[in-house]
Amino acid sequence: MSWEPSDDHQLLRSTVREFAEGEIAPHAARWDRDRHFPLDVVRAMGDLGLFGIVFPQRWGGGDGDFASLCIAIEELGRVDQSMGITLSAGVGLGANPVFRFGDDEQRDRWLPDLVAGRALGAFGLTEPDGGSDAGATRTRAVLDGDEWVLNGSKAYITNCGTDITSIVTVTARTDDGISAFVVPAGTPGMIIEPAYDKLGWHASDTHGITFNDCRIPRGNLLGRPGMGFRNFLSILDDGRIAISALALGSARACLDLAVEYARERHAFGGPIGRFQGLAFQLSDLAVQVENAHNLTYKAAWLKDQGRSIGQAAAMAKLYSTEAAMDAARVATQVFGGMGFMEESPVARFYRDAKILEIGEGTSEIQRLVIARNLGLPVE
Repeated sequence: MSWEPSDDHQLLRSTVREFAEGEIAPHAARWDRDRHFPLDVVRAMGDLGLFGIVFPQRWGGGDGDFASLCIAIEELGRVDQSMGITLSAGVGLGANPVFRFGDDEQRDRWLPDLVAGRALGAFGLTEPDGGSDAGATRTRAVLDGDEWVLNGSKAYITNCGTDITSIVTVTARTDDGISAFVVPAGTPGMIIEPAYDKLGWHASDTHGITFNDCRIPRGNLLGRPGMGFRNFLSILDDGRIAISALALGSARACLDLAVEYARERHAFGGPIGRFQGLAFQLSDLAVQVENAHNLTYKAAWLKDQGRSIGQAAAMAKLYSTEAAMDAARVATQVFGGMGFMEESPVARFYRDAKILEIGEGTSEIQRLVIARNLGLPVE
């Protein structure tokens, strides 16, 4: 790996950190407590250009690299995981399928608002009975004249129920296999179910979706017929790197909070950080954070070089998300009883960290991908 942050990368990190610490950090605990999706802040993220980092200028983007997007996600996730996943999903799962697999008419129609952050897109792959078996799609699309008719349901869909959601891209079975479609928000027959009551990510938007004779134009087929599942799996490789960056932000935040607390908290006549039992845990955690950083940005660098990323994305996602869980556990232990109180930020990071090991492919799926790439006949 030869990736080193450029001056532009450093400037972006500084800009996003200033925004996150000034506009998000002071309010994150309240948003979490109230289950509030801060639409004004999401729009401000759009004004800052964050949703357009990786897209061409033709649609209002910044022509940036994938490493830049990871920096932005990491810095948002360092103060609030909910806003980090809102950006990650808005770019990688909302706009990216249209950019990667749409035709020019579809791109011109939907990308400008998605890239500017004036609208959010969502990505409907997972189904209630499917889970990690993403190919077990039961949702069906039947061609009826010049319209596709969709019936079925999707689960755990980020950004699908906001006031600025414009589209949901979904997979459905057709005569050609599993195809992908763009369903505009407000289409009759697409029912956004009540928001989930989640363990974490309280300030992000997550719903199930039901399709009940939902009719969309024939031209809303996204990509070639029967290629939807294969195309969406390639989207997940990008998403795994983005989730790795989000997890890195969480792990780094927990490390920083725990080190600061270990310096300032006094017990038995001095700072608790002088005890090896605690100091060595934080030392090990610092190594994990450094490794997570290296794996994340190696994978991003490979993508920016146009090289294969499947194995690197799985490794980064697996390691960084498990490091985030370790970091949250260690930080909570360092904080002691205060770490169990919701007034402490480590409690929120603890709740938010678990989903990182599940979304965009569980840790078990990542190990399966890695093992198969090693040539092992694992099932």
